[in-house]
Amino acid sequence: MKKLPIGIQNLRKIIEGDYVYIDKTQYVYKLTNDASYYFLSRPRRFGKSLLLDTIAEAFSGDKELFKGLFIYDSDYSFEKHPVIRLDMSNVANDTPEKLESALCSALRVRIDAEQFCISSELPSDLFKSLIEALYKKYGKSVVVLIDEYDKPMLDQMHDIKLMEANRDVIRGFYGILKSMDPFLRLTFITGVTKFSKTSVFSGLNNLLDITMIEDYVEICGIPADKLNEHFKEHIESIAKESGLKNSNHIYDGILEWYDGYSWDGMSRLINPFSLLSFLLRKRFYSFWYASGTPTFLIKLLKEKPSSYLALNDLEISELSLDLMEISKMSVAPLLFQTGYLTVDKVKHDPPPAYYKLRMPNLEVREAFNLQIISEFTENDHDVAEAAYRRIRESLINGDLEVMLDILKSLFSSIPYQLHVNSEAYYHSIFYAVMTVLGFDINAEVSVAAGRIDATLEFSDKVYIIEFKYKNCPVNASDETKRGLFDSALDEGMEQIISRGYAKKYKSSGKEIFQAVFAFIGRDEIELRVV
Repeated sequence: MKKLPIGIQNLRKIIEGDYVYIDKTQYVYKLTNDASYYFLSRPRRFGKSLLLDTIAEAFSGDKELFKGLFIYDSDYSFEKHPVIRLDMSNVANDTPEKLESALCSALRVRIDAEQFCISSELPSDLFKSLIEALYKKYGKSVVVLIDEYDKPMLDQMHDIKLMEANRDVIRGFYGILKSMDPFLRLTFITGVTKFSKTSVFSGLNNLLDITMIEDYVEICGIPADKLNEHFKEHIESIAKESGLKNSNHIYDGILEWYDGYSWDGMSRLINPFSLLSFLLRKRFYSFWYASGTPTFLIKLLKEKPSSYLALNDLEISELSLDLMEISKMSVAPLLFQTGYLTVDKVKHDPPPAYYKLRMPNLEVREAFNLQIISEFTENDHDVAEAAYRRIRESLINGDLEVMLDILKSLFSSIPYQLHVNSEAYYHSIFYAVMTVLGFDINAEVSVAAGRIDATLEFSDKVYIIEFKYKNCPVNASDETKRGLFDSALDEGMEQIISRGYAKKYKSSGKEIFQAVFAFIGRDEIELRVV
């Protein structure tokens, strides 16, 4: 049984150490023939660094390292070229001055190793001189590989001015590459985000962005059909230790928790870090999410809480998905690029293309929504989880009054500055709570006469739920509030009954609960059930 390469980003170590390796060399072969300048955006811990190392090894001249892989039997020449590899995640970026100094230090390591006499205080000048010197010394064009290009900006997303200052430094640094074209064999830049070319790569406008090109959508990640080929023994071992007669349950769990990433709406890829972590730890858990809490995303959502409302059924144009300016960061493209949303479907006709996005799997959906509830209600995770357990029990027992009391407590802890006077706001928070609980909640369910706000199905029960919000004047009297509640509850129940929402479930043999939640303020909620 091959070893699991968790955390290993070095191809040679994987091959020589007899670790599992998913062959991606067909993409390396294609890259070396299609163009010269590439850009790829993928979420963190999704295989970008290993891909770059594989490219570097392909230019090392060691053909035997690739024996048994696609590129070994191709017509690739394995001609040796000098390689410059920069990992921007290891470069200090607290200030633009520290960033410049750190870039210079990183380049001087290679300059000193080659014994070149190059001196400058500007990283762009050192970079340019190093490329020229390597070309002259070896008589071969140079390969430039830059990993996590956007880290100096992402680390400073809490401070837009500092973020822009770092952007200016790396824009000048990357900008010299276009003028180096006569000396370059291949340039490949990876990162998480896709800041617009005019924002970061204004001087390098010949990059081919392969992020969503069909031929490259599976360049990182593990296709589900490779599970059995590469991990069968590991999965069967876990099934045996769990006392299962076969491994189908384990396969299903892996797909539910970690599969679902897509950049074209057709392919489905498994998160490699989470899969390897699961196989090593032998339990389902949000490994990828826990490895890096998206604090900048949560901060952005708290600054723009209404942006969370649209995430349940989001469609976005290709241009909007592609374009992200530092000064105008939008939540949806950022969530997509960082791996919290993925492509469900693509609509090409009529052009331009539109992408329907969704959360990729249970790992992201559960962990992200749990954090949203915890952050939006300013409760810690222990308090939130205790509330979820009580809600679960109330639904199993058919006692929605208990659930109402818990919701009042949760919503009362939403800070005033985050509160949105909208029915959709309460709907979204409720959806997040139910998702975290593990319930199979369906939002905006279509029936013949309309759309149900939400449904919850159990083995013996069905909940049909409508949300109604009424804007309540400040310092309203009890009589006014009572009138608003009655109006909202009557309106919601009339909608459920008159449109026959329950008809869809009559033949199920399950007990049907028809419920309206009426909101007139953060913790001012009432319930009516029939």
